[in-house]
Amino acid sequence: MSRLIIVSNRVSVPDNNGAAAAGGLAVALQAALAERGGIWMGWSGKSSGDAEPEPLVLTQDGNITYALTDLTQTDVEEYYQGFANRVLWPICHYRLDLAEYGRKEMASYFRVNRFFAHRLAPLVEPDDIIWVHDYHLIPLAAELRQMGLKNRIGFFLHIPWPPADVLVTMPVHEQIMRGLSSYDLLGFQTDHDLENFAGCLKREGMGVEDSPGHFNALGHEFRGKAYSIGIETAAFADFARKAAAHSMVQKARKSIEGRDLIIGVDRLDYSKGITQRIDAFERFITNNPAHQRNVTYLQITPKSRSEVPEYEAMQHAVAEQAGRVNGAIGTVDWVPIRYINRSISRPVLAGLYRLAKVGLVTPLRDGMNLVAKEYVAAQDPDDPGVLVLSRFAGAARELKGGALLVNPYDVDGTANALARAINMPLDERRERWRGMMDHLLEYDVSRWCDTFLADLRAD
Repeated sequence: MSRLIIVSNRVSVPDNNGAAAAGGLAVALQAALAERGGIWMGWSGKSSGDAEPEPLVLTQDGNITYALTDLTQTDVEEYYQGFANRVLWPICHYRLDLAEYGRKEMASYFRVNRFFAHRLAPLVEPDDIIWVHDYHLIPLAAELRQMGLKNRIGFFLHIPWPPADVLVTMPVHEQIMRGLSSYDLLGFQTDHDLENFAGCLKREGMGVEDSPGHFNALGHEFRGKAYSIGIETAAFADFARKAAAHSMVQKARKSIEGRDLIIGVDRLDYSKGITQRIDAFERFITNNPAHQRNVTYLQITPKSRSEVPEYEAMQHAVAEQAGRVNGAIGTVDWVPIRYINRSISRPVLAGLYRLAKVGLVTPLRDGMNLVAKEYVAAQDPDDPGVLVLSRFAGAARELKGGALLVNPYDVDGTANALARAINMPLDERRERWRGMMDHLLEYDVSRWCDTFLADLRAD
């Protein structure tokens, strides 16, 4: 069996005890590597300052080699904080107003991908399969091809892909499309993302879709397909069941004093729709005074990319908004919104999911959103909660039969969905949950991983 090489911006290296990272994606990728043997390469997360980075640091764990490289401080600022997170991220999330173009940052993005390619190439054997992950590394295959590598190379985009009218606002959109067209297999989260990509090729006259999922562009034939990423569903369900007994979860249960719990869990990011969600919760309470003092909304929002000014400003805005709503509708013995601006341990988070009667997942745009899937997996089968889900999350393509889908821009519509969720009869809750859970058990993260790799190996 050929080796597998995974390349991602960050690498999930086991700790000193050999424990894998908690996230389902890391678990699945490490399992795939362990089965086939191979390499996981990426940025160490560290800066070498003004000096050139030292050679790759190689760490062996069983038959997996972890290959980490530092980046210069300039590269961190221009490639990662700059082009990747201040151009590609907002463009792919349809936020043209937040994209800040700079020629230096664009050049650095391609330069760092070239740097990754030069560090990776000496490790690659002729029959290795290479799987590249996410928007930071779109040009990597093109750089490897320039160096003469003929290996099969796949790419999976974890975030949305925009339509042509949005993409072409980016000055280097042709180079980005050329980079994607250098892979043998492109994986997107949803069929909508794949359709957007095909539309971009056609609109720009860069290529054609010869047959569904088979493309010919810029002199290269390749395939594209939707692979909706899953979670480790069965394991997470068991984890959440046990986590319900965690001391912190028990304290949380006691502290809400019989009130219904609504939970939102998001990284602090403008794509997550947190401010619109707080507005919707306030509208729900205002329109349904009988629920005043009977519901608590817990919003857990760890800090994110605080070095980027937009994120620092958002942190203050969300905290101020939560405070305003608490001041407007709270009472002496009831704080409507509990806003936590730090990370919560995975056992506690799983237990809180299970405790919550409503999971409120309303991004303005999201590639998939695994919080929605974790919330479903965490529920008590005898008394499951209700998922209120944005129709603009990739997860809505799979969970639309069980979740209450909302338009996060529609404050009244989301407020009405909250009222419906809180008051939903047990039989309906069970029926909705069962359909979603069965789907998530079948289409878990291991199946996602195995399906992509099988397609990448296929001629």
